[in-house]
Amino acid sequence: MLKPFRRRILTSCLAISASLMFLPATSVSAADKPSIESFFANAEIQKPGLSPDGKTLAILAPSKQTGYLQLIVINLENMTPRVLANFSNADVDTYHWVNNQRIVYSAGFHDVAQGEMRYYPGLFAINLDGSERLELASPVPRDAASAGSSIISRKLTGPTWVVATDHSHESDDIYVGQPVYTSLMDTKAIRLLKLNTKTGVSTAYTRAGNTIEWLIDADGTPRINVTLEKGLETIYYLDPANAEWRKLAEFSQFDTSGFTPIAFAPDGNLYVTSNAGKDTSAIYHYDLKKNALDEAPLITLEGYDFSGNLIMDNAKKRLVGIRYLTDANGTFWLDADLKAIQKKIDDLMPGTINLLSFSRQYTNPYIVIRSYSDRQPTAYYLYNQVTQKILNLGETHPAIKAKEMAAQEFVHYQAKDGLSIPAYLTLPKGSNKKNLPMIVLVHGGPYVRGEEWQWNPEVQFLASRGYAVLQPEFRGSTGFGTKHLTAGFKQWGLAMQEDIADGARWAIAQGYADPKRICIAGASYGGYATLMGLAKNPELFRCGIEWVGVTDINLMFESSWQNDSSEEWQKYGMPVMVGDPVKDAAQLKATSPVNIADQIKQPLIMAYGGSDRRVPIKHGEKFRDAVAKSNKQVEWIEYLDEGHGWALVKNRIDFWRRVEKFLDKNLAPQ
Repeated sequence: MLKPFRRRILTSCLAISASLMFLPATSVSAADKPSIESFFANAEIQKPGLSPDGKTLAILAPSKQTGYLQLIVINLENMTPRVLANFSNADVDTYHWVNNQRIVYSAGFHDVAQGEMRYYPGLFAINLDGSERLELASPVPRDAASAGSSIISRKLTGPTWVVATDHSHESDDIYVGQPVYTSLMDTKAIRLLKLNTKTGVSTAYTRAGNTIEWLIDADGTPRINVTLEKGLETIYYLDPANAEWRKLAEFSQFDTSGFTPIAFAPDGNLYVTSNAGKDTSAIYHYDLKKNALDEAPLITLEGYDFSGNLIMDNAKKRLVGIRYLTDANGTFWLDADLKAIQKKIDDLMPGTINLLSFSRQYTNPYIVIRSYSDRQPTAYYLYNQVTQKILNLGETHPAIKAKEMAAQEFVHYQAKDGLSIPAYLTLPKGSNKKNLPMIVLVHGGPYVRGEEWQWNPEVQFLASRGYAVLQPEFRGSTGFGTKHLTAGFKQWGLAMQEDIADGARWAIAQGYADPKRICIAGASYGGYATLMGLAKNPELFRCGIEWVGVTDINLMFESSWQNDSSEEWQKYGMPVMVGDPVKDAAQLKATSPVNIADQIKQPLIMAYGGSDRRVPIKHGEKFRDAVAKSNKQVEWIEYLDEGHGWALVKNRIDFWRRVEKFLDKNLAPQ
């Protein structure tokens, strides 16, 4: 049984033997507060990855001329970098090694908001020497290819993404996914194709139904289909005995007696996650002959559902490690040699989480390290096992200095009904840790995991301005067991809201928060909870900051071009988790902020994106008009082309600058 991560002190920085930086770090005076720009700039270095043989490293880094991300490859024999692929008006957004000599990549647009998007990411392939560049999927929108199963010998159209590469041999093939739409343009299934990156020829596989997930085995055969229809998940296995889909199990989306396929190991074993009658899920081997889980789990996480992935050695055809999340990320190595390497690197780089990535062939000496902590944004390193030297590849946010950031602590407090609520507490660096102005920052979802131990730009920005930050994992949050999750069903504005208020009360009782200087804030569901908190607990929350927040629960049941909630979710998910629009009509009305807007008298920021399809701006406009009748302290912000959050750096900076000014005014000492 694994227990939570407990390292909390960032020690002195490791002396790096060499540096390979593509842009200079921004200089920030230690006497000044870190700039808003340093927190909310786009990441400068992204996604380093080794070729299958480990002789070449690929990485995304911005061009000095255009600022767009480009695909850079580094020959590790002579450490020579060169640009392999770029666009004049877009980023290289993702890439995958097909084999040692070929890479596929797609485009992205960091300077384009959702409302201005006119192109798909597309899909392109290129050889390592720059030859044989081929456009595999067009970035130009037009009618998608037919959903038949015949061989297609033309360029793919419509949204196309890489599902997996073919690890069975050094082929030029990859597996790609494409959406299958309903008449309302909901994605009802994922179509899988095998695509040759040299010829562009693709072949579609036959689905077992409305497939939402594919699992490919070590031999390159799509072997598992998970379908979703009318609230029922069905898991199918492509039986090698007759090449037909065989049903393994069927259960409701909300039935914890089921299981979720995770991966096939190189030896052919199937691994799944399941509660197996317990409160938290664990990872199990699934016996395909017996159609049953093994009795003992492969790994359990005390107090947590399993979340993570399996690490394989394809050459040795075995499972060698398990990446997992408790309060923080960690790795459990099954291989003694890899465990020893992890220890050596952790000893060299104490105080940070160091996640190791190997090439497909573990015999080469190079390891990519992703290193980060609560105070240090992600930094990437390349470790040579032979020379034992570490090369600094770069940092995502080089203007941030870890010594200026605040420590984040994982805590628990008790709700009124006795339920233990996990939370993350961040106190400003250098503060007296008592009687501080506090922001209760509520995560969106709400049925997701809100946070983990890591550097968070929003949290650290607030802490750098002198505010304590509490991030509750209120009931309904995932990752902490079935009881914790299901206790949040149909509890919008009720017990879920009480958990958030109880967090503020706990912070006051512990002496962390000044009871007269607490602000509630959040986006999406967090925006909803902000409004409900202001209405229900004016004695706790002096002000509120909400962006892209739900204000009318009934609007979530509307199917339209402006709302991206699927018909499946509206019919079979929301009635169970949020509330039935008919049976629970009175409750949904009473717990919709738009209907109690007159109760909110505190200062408030409201911000929305004009092109948001998750929470259309209609939510904000209805509430703005309603609250204006009784509250003149509302600041309305609208970013016309933004969607569900702020994609553009300029808007992130503008928003948080407004937040800083708002908090200076409303949480100043009394």
